[in-house]
Amino acid sequence: MDISAAGAGKVQIRLFTKQEQYALPDVPYTIDANVLPTDLNNLINTLLEQSNVKSAFFDFLILNQYLQGTLIEHAKNNNFSFENVIEIEYVEKYPAPEPQDCLLHDDWVSAVKTRGNWILTGCYDNTINIWTTKGTHVLTIPGHSMPVKALSWVSLNEKEAHFVSVSQDQTVVLWKWNIAENTARSLCIYKGHQRGVDCVDVSQDARRFATGSWDTVLKIWSTECQDENGDSFMKNASENCPTKAPLMSLQGHKECISAVQWIDSETLLSGSWDQTIKIWNLSLEGIQSEITANKSFFDVSYSPLNKLIITASADKDLRLYDSRSNQGPVIRSTYFGHTQWIQSVTWSTTDEHLFLSGAYDNKNKLWDLRSTKAPLYDLMGHSDKVLDVDWSNPKYLVSGGADNTVRIFKSKKALKTNE
Repeated sequence: MDISAAGAGKVQIRLFTKQEQYALPDVPYTIDANVLPTDLNNLINTLLEQSNVKSAFFDFLILNQYLQGTLIEHAKNNNFSFENVIEIEYVEKYPAPEPQDCLLHDDWVSAVKTRGNWILTGCYDNTINIWTTKGTHVLTIPGHSMPVKALSWVSLNEKEAHFVSVSQDQTVVLWKWNIAENTARSLCIYKGHQRGVDCVDVSQDARRFATGSWDTVLKIWSTECQDENGDSFMKNASENCPTKAPLMSLQGHKECISAVQWIDSETLLSGSWDQTIKIWNLSLEGIQSEITANKSFFDVSYSPLNKLIITASADKDLRLYDSRSNQGPVIRSTYFGHTQWIQSVTWSTTDEHLFLSGAYDNKNKLWDLRSTKAPLYDLMGHSDKVLDVDWSNPKYLVSGGADNTVRIFKSKKALKTNE
């Protein structure tokens, strides 16, 4: 039965799931074409109850796209016919993250980064702060002379941690935090950028890190600091903090580099206000490929799980790019929901479908890449624009904002998986 000719009518569907605990008999069902997701949810739970399976809430996918609205509307919007049995996948609904603590600062919070049970925050009062994921303040670290714009962990164990901070003061600093003594000191100051530094990311082996700046240059640095005798400052820090030059400088962007991320040991991703994303080959010290848009990129995030790039731009929309397309880098999907500029975006590290965004509309939004018209959840709490989001620890979605706060949301799913 063709949808354009049939009107609402009756249609045949087949329900299936990859979650074996909720599997139903593989038989077709006849339903009304005006069925809503809530109706399908009730149908499945009725069938599950007959098999003594505990009820749950589900979302529904047709051709790998979330069903939003009626089945007949979905068919019209996605140009598929009702002539054949419609395959509908059902997945357990991702639970809403729970609001946790609000971490108060003295100025805008422009950088957040979680590892293990610790959260690093960078602030417009030029300080770095360390917190527990339970909301306890641990340490304030002065050192920069202008706002801290980005942070990245280098290493962490029970005794000590190393991390990198970048600032509008044009410097990059490698820090050592003695956890037992709760003291921090700088190990190296990295100089070479001619304007404020906006982003940083540490390589997977923790031996190098990359920074992007308003001077339009991407620089690669070593995390290994050595004194005149060749002794490593990573192992035995000197009181005299040495200054280091970059290992490599990569030129190609024309405006501020707003995001940088290691894809692998020899490949870097960068996003810029010049409306381009560049993928760099470090072995060749040059550009491997490029994505061009008509909006400045404020943030980009690459997922090693699905090999896709999600972007935050100088408009209200998020865009999903596939840099591996045979037709060149193309937009796979556009996501609508924010009402002002989107400042920050990051993928889940454990689920290839999920990502988090933060915007000037004071909201964080949790998305599934298969749901383009609406996020899974709005994460409320900020009273001013969101400047940075982080999901490095699967248990915690963290954001910093111009309301001088960090907001923490706990993922119920990650908690249930890990417990």
